Amino acid sequence: MRIKSFRDFWPYYLQEHARPGTRALHYTGTSIVVGLLATLPVSRHWWTGLALPLAGYGFAWAGHCLVERNRPATFRYPFWSLRADFVMWQRFLTGRIGRDLELAGVRTDGTVDPARRILA
Repeated sequence: MRIKSFRDFWPYYLQEHARPGTRALHYTGTSIVVGLLATLPVSRHWWTGLALPLAGYGFAWAGHCLVERNRPATFRYPFWSLRADFVMWQRFLTGRIGRDLELAGVRTDGTVDPARRILA
């Protein structure tokens, strides 16, 4: 199945990030990216912008390789994955990620309800 909208992609993305450790590594990488972006105009070290992909994707891919043990959604849905990284980070910071995970069928133990698993 090929996902055709971000609305349909979002629960799939959350299922691909079911384990808390994977999400924590994503939050770390996204926080570093946001921090680097915020300091670029002030520091005037524009070359540090080259670290943005390394920080963002490095932490995220480590989470998928070492914790979640799956293939990052970035490879099939690059733009929606980037958007979802920031949405997940924002939902975490505002305390709303738990509800989103529940709606996506992600259990608190880091597994996904098999009846609600999205195969894309």
